[in-house]
Amino acid sequence: MTQSFMPSSVWPYVSPGVPDELFERLPGIPMTKRETRLLIISQLRLEPDTILWDVGAGTGTIPVESGLLCPQGQIVAIERDEDVVNLIQTNCDRFAVNNVEVLQGSAPECLAQLNQAPHRVCIEGGRPIRQIIEAVWTHLQPQGRVVATAASLENLYTISEIFAELQACNVEVVQSVINRLETRGRHQIFAAVDPIFILSGEKRS
Repeated sequence: MTQSFMPSSVWPYVSPGVPDELFERLPGIPMTKRETRLLIISQLRLEPDTILWDVGAGTGTIPVESGLLCPQGQIVAIERDEDVVNLIQTNCDRFAVNNVEVLQGSAPECLAQLNQAPHRVCIEGGRPIRQIIEAVWTHLQPQGRVVATAASLENLYTISEIFAELQACNVEVVQSVINRLETRGRHQIFAAVDPIFILSGEKRS
């Protein structure tokens, strides 16, 4: 029987959605919040043997969750800063994820170092966004998917324009609107998680 999930003592569940507080963090380093992460993972449409590149992996939440969900797959987490690279590796070790390669480098230049063409690419950051998407598209396998996030209308427009120029198919755009119940003093309030646009598109065969 083929294993379809990589168990972890920290998160032994089949369901994705690891609580944010279970990840190690560094001040100032962005982390994809749990609810947004679930939306991104659903758009990636992962399979047990998916090859995934995560460009601008930040704290490493997407690589960790994808590594757990794709035990026969290969995940590459790409970051520029050495401290952030070490943070991602720390979180992979914490969850005993052994199918994540952490690559220190600047996209798109560092992509030439990767030997396996990806089925999926997640772009959570990085500049210039146009050059990054165009570069990963050349590496992407036919019928592969790119999922990119945008925190501003300018990036939303830019990514949408690039998808159109690349003739991406099955393009989807989702904006997250998420509120969490939090205790502040004596009161419980609903606090908004930063809204973000999640765009996805597929490469034609």
